[in-house]
Amino acid sequence: MVRVNEQIRISPIRLIDEDGNQVGIVSLDDARERATSKGLDMVEVASEARPPVVKLMDFGKFKYEEARATRESRRKQHTIQVKEVKFRPGIEEHDYDFKLRHARRFLEEGNKVKLTMMFRGRQVTHPELGLEVLKRVTADLQDVAKVEQNPSFEGRQMSMVVSPLKAKT
Repeated sequence: MVRVNEQIRISPIRLIDEDGNQVGIVSLDDARERATSKGLDMVEVASEARPPVVKLMDFGKFKYEEARATRESRRKQHTIQVKEVKFRPGIEEHDYDFKLRHARRFLEEGNKVKLTMMFRGRQVTHPELGLEVLKRVTADLQDVAKVEQNPSFEGRQMSMVVSPLKAKT
């Protein structure tokens, strides 16, 4: 926590003026006098140092700019989502191309893609057909993706996760 004005108790202190120039080591009362004469606050910037470092500044403006900077950095962050593309073992060529384009777009946006192979009825007795399709997808996406999780079978679904080669910044 940052100490301000009356919260600062240790004297003497190393004082830095509003322009960033070092004034030197002064008593707490002298620093308080300088701050009130200029209409500024005393803000402790390095409490661990001996003597503690205190800067003269407008604390309200400082808090506002700090909050603005954190808001700006949060806005620029890209959260990675896991998008899902579902296939079936006997998928036709056009459907395959359509779903492949979607997976490629998701990867280019910087998201991970979960490729799910769904089996119906007796299709589950031939998991090698689904595995073939998943291997074909990874081969077609190898220029933009790498395998993060190899195919795993759960119930009537086989799924794997691919992630983009380079993370989007």
